[in-house]
Amino acid sequence: MELHHGLQRLADYNLTTGMTFWSTAARLAWLLVVGGRAAGAQTLPSEPIALAGDRVTISGDVSASFGSDDPGFFNYTDYQHSALRLLRLDLSAAVRMSPHFALLGEVRTENLGRVRPYAFYLRIRPWTARDFDIQVGRVPPTFGAFARRTYASDNPLIGYPLAYQYLTTVRPDALAANADELLRKRSLGWLVRYSIGDSNADPGVPLVSAFRWDTGVQIHGTKGIASATASVTAGTVSNPLFADDNSGRQIAGRLELRPASGLSGLVVGTSLARGPFLSQAAARAAVGDGDREAFTQTVWGGDLEYSRGHYLLRLETIVSAWHLPIVQAPALAQPLRAVSTSVEGRYRLMPGLYAAARYDQLGFNDVVGTRLTAPWDAPVSRVEAGAGYSLQRNLLLKVSYQHDSRDGGVLLEAAHMIAAQLVYWF
Repeated sequence: MELHHGLQRLADYNLTTGMTFWSTAARLAWLLVVGGRAAGAQTLPSEPIALAGDRVTISGDVSASFGSDDPGFFNYTDYQHSALRLLRLDLSAAVRMSPHFALLGEVRTENLGRVRPYAFYLRIRPWTARDFDIQVGRVPPTFGAFARRTYASDNPLIGYPLAYQYLTTVRPDALAANADELLRKRSLGWLVRYSIGDSNADPGVPLVSAFRWDTGVQIHGTKGIASATASVTAGTVSNPLFADDNSGRQIAGRLELRPASGLSGLVVGTSLARGPFLSQAAARAAVGDGDREAFTQTVWGGDLEYSRGHYLLRLETIVSAWHLPIVQAPALAQPLRAVSTSVEGRYRLMPGLYAAARYDQLGFNDVVGTRLTAPWDAPVSRVEAGAGYSLQRNLLLKVSYQHDSRDGGVLLEAAHMIAAQLVYWF
C-alpha cells in the first residue's frame, strides 16, 4: 500500500510539474530578458532602500530557478518544492529605533504561494562599543555554516547540501512501530506514513532545515579571533517551530575562529544542538505516560572555509542522532544516526565569471530487522558542478549539472539533472 501510494503521489507530482513547466519557464525567461536589458542600462536598484534618515532600511532578494524534473525527489524540500524548480521572493526590513535597539524582519514566498514570516526579531545591543548583541523572536540559525548563506546570492550553485535539504524518513509527529516498518520506508522521506502518531502521509525532515529559522532567544559576541553564538529555541534544527509541540526547548551553540595573521582567509567552526524532537502527541501514542522528554535530536557539526586569491574551499560535516521510542520488536537501533559530509569549491575564472563544484555524501547507521539488516534510510550521494556570471554586480546568472545516486529504497536510484537560475538582490 505504501509503495502504491508513493507511486500515485509521484504520478500526481509529475503531472503538476508538467502543467507548471511553461508558466515557470515563462517567468524565468521574462526575468532574463528584463535582467539583461537592465544590466545594459544599469537601471536596476543596486543598494538597499533607506528611509527616515537611514533609520529604516528595505532590501529584497529574488531568485528564479528552472531545471530538469526530479522523479527521485532528491531535491524536494521541507516546504514540498523542488530546489531546482523554485521561484523565491524575499523582502526584508530593518528599523533602527536607537543605538541599542533594532527591529528586523523578513517575509518570503515560494512559487507564488503563501507569504511566510521567515524572520522577525528584536536586536538588543547593550554596549555600542562592543560586538555583543541579544536577539529575541524568529532569529537567524545558530547551528552550522551553510545555514548562514542559504540565500541564492550566497550559494555558488543551485542545489543545496544534502544535510540541509534532503528529506530523511524521520518525522517529529509519527514513528515506526519497529525496525521492519522503518526499513520498508527507505527513500520515502518526501512522503512517508507510519503506524504510530499522525496517520497522514507527510514529508520527513532533513538533518538541518535551511528553509526555516529558529524562534527563541539568541546571544552573539565577538572578541579577537573568536566569535560565539548561543540560543534557546523551539523545535530542533531539523524541525524549527514557532511554538513548541512538546515541553522542551533546544539549546544550541556555535564557535568560530578566524586567525588574524598568516591564514587570514581561514574560518574554522563547530556547532552543537540538542532538544526534544518528538511531538507530545506522538510520544504519548508511543509510550503513554512514560518518559516523553528522552526523545531528542542531538546534532554536532564541524566546518572549515579557506579563501585565497581566486579560489574558495569549504568543508562541512554534520552528525545527527535521533533518540526514538522502542515500541515493538525487532527494536530500532538507538539512536538513529545520520552523517553528512560536503566539500565545495569555487574558482574565479575572470571578473564576473566563476566555476564551482560540490560533492555530498549522506549515510545512516544500520538497524536489524527480521529479514534485513541495512541502513535505516537509503544512503545518498550528490555531485553538482556549475558556473555563474554576473550580468551586473547584483544580477547573477547560474547554470549547473547535478548527479544524484541512492543506494536502496523503492524510488529512483540515480538521476541526472540540469538547471539555470537568475538571482537579483538589492
